[in-house]
Amino acid sequence: MKLFFKCNGWAKVVLLLCLMVKGMPSFGQNEALADSLIQVYESGNYNPALKLKILSRITVYLPDPDRILAYSDSLMTEAIRQDSTKYIFNSHLQTGNALQQKGNLSGALDSYFKALEITDRNTEKNQVAIMYTAIAAVYAGMNNRENVRQYYSDAISIFKTEQDTLNYAVAMENLGDTYLEWSKPDSALLYFNQSGPIFEKLGNKIALAYNLGNKGLAYAQKGRPTKAEENIEEAVAILEELGDYRPITTYLNYMSDIYADKEDWDGAFDYALRSLDLAKQYGLKVRISSAYLKLSELYERTGYASASLNYYRKYIVFRDSVVNLTAVQQMADIRRNSEQAQFKAELDLTNQQKQTQKVVTIATGIALFLIILLAIGLYRRNVFTKRTNAIIEKEMARSERLLVNILPEETARELKEFGKVKAKKFESVSVLFTDFEAFTAASEHVDPELLVTRLGYYFTAFDDIIEKYGLEKIKTIGDAYMCAGGLPFPTVDHAIKMVKAAFEILQFVEEAKSEKETDFSFNVRIGINTGPVVAGVVGSKKFSYDIWGDTVNVASRMETFSDSGKINISKNTYNLVKDVFDCEFRGQIEVKNKGLMSMYFVKGPLQNI
Repeated sequence: MKLFFKCNGWAKVVLLLCLMVKGMPSFGQNEALADSLIQVYESGNYNPALKLKILSRITVYLPDPDRILAYSDSLMTEAIRQDSTKYIFNSHLQTGNALQQKGNLSGALDSYFKALEITDRNTEKNQVAIMYTAIAAVYAGMNNRENVRQYYSDAISIFKTEQDTLNYAVAMENLGDTYLEWSKPDSALLYFNQSGPIFEKLGNKIALAYNLGNKGLAYAQKGRPTKAEENIEEAVAILEELGDYRPITTYLNYMSDIYADKEDWDGAFDYALRSLDLAKQYGLKVRISSAYLKLSELYERTGYASASLNYYRKYIVFRDSVVNLTAVQQMADIRRNSEQAQFKAELDLTNQQKQTQKVVTIATGIALFLIILLAIGLYRRNVFTKRTNAIIEKEMARSERLLVNILPEETARELKEFGKVKAKKFESVSVLFTDFEAFTAASEHVDPELLVTRLGYYFTAFDDIIEKYGLEKIKTIGDAYMCAGGLPFPTVDHAIKMVKAAFEILQFVEEAKSEKETDFSFNVRIGINTGPVVAGVVGSKKFSYDIWGDTVNVASRMETFSDSGKINISKNTYNLVKDVFDCEFRGQIEVKNKGLMSMYFVKGPLQNI
């Protein structure tokens, strides 16, 4: 979960930590307080000199992005009229926040850059760094990883130079959260372990709670449920003490995932229901919708299709009620106008008791007015219902298209028809593992940001090489890289392509050592094995294509027993590539749990090829 400056938003779950930004108040979203300020603003009973400040705070406190946009427009108009650069900046800022929450990332980016343009980079360095952090969050939503790393790095560097300890820790936490979204828990933990002690030293309980929760999510990704549960429970305890219930509901949903992965269904349902009850108790509409979706997934996984469908319908309806909050607000305005009209009528009746006939006429007119208002309300409700049904149908169609984009068409069709995908066996697949030497030792002495950035630089190049040879990237595990050839569509030359790709990886790693701007580089070991594997789709929310079998384990052993800068292959792979590549027999080597295994170093292509 991200810790956000109030000048920063997020398209998914938004947990806010508000910091002082050029006179902005350090508070979070508070709809009740925002509505109180709106009443004061609309009444006009305040010092005109406070108008900009009131409008600015309304945009800070409001949780609804559509209402934020409306008041940001008013703030911009008034700021231009009074020639206030400070509040023009705030208007651009809050507009960017609202657009980012609505998912309009290009619009949010445009607003943030406009705010950055009017910031003095020489005298307002902290403000520049905060805008860099906001821009990095937008690029994260666009999955533009290069810009994400660049802007976060620049922000962290400025905060460190300016000795702004809190903002420095928040930026580190956010970058760690971004690596968590990229399914890189080891990289994420490097940053969480840096920011957590700072929050604890500063006594910032809410930031520390988010840090603990984020660590819990990272440990969950690493397959360490006990450690994950400990951290999330500690985070929930602190948030309950602070009365910050919005993130608690999200963490409870993650706890439900942890127990579901252990097939402890009682625990999974207990946490999901706790999340729903808490969200209902405090009127957290987005969280109520998320809890409904979680319960739908749990019932689906436990085979209760009817209950799953029921909760999914509640999720769709509740989600769309949040999306159409503007229409609901208009209906609320009608009701408020009706109440005001009724009050005026009663006042007229009190002041004109002697004019009975006139009172009757006024009362009749008011009644007709109320009937008309009721008719208008019913009509709008009917239109709203039709629009909601249309959105539901559109979303269902969109979900089907998305599923086809994530998985092969045949796999997606099987998943849609049966609710699961049957694993398939491939008789001949080549599996490659790489590992950087002394990575763990380097992580203890090198700046974590520099280390992770460098690791990303290598893996991006590996991805390009694998794609060039038509191979399939499976996953990265810490600093290890895993790919396979011969699936999901069988081929006859997958072993040869895999060895060619391995040589290009070695060549890239060697070239990287000569880069002048790099303070350090890695050496890499490569291992390859060929044999049968079982492939399939895992996960109930975020689907992932993975492979299993002894072939994978042996490939990992080949990497472990390889040498720096060399490609170590098994006998199975050697038999498929010996006519193309010059291979050096290493003899039979004792391998734990496998006994003696023949291994070969691939020296290069044969001269006559």
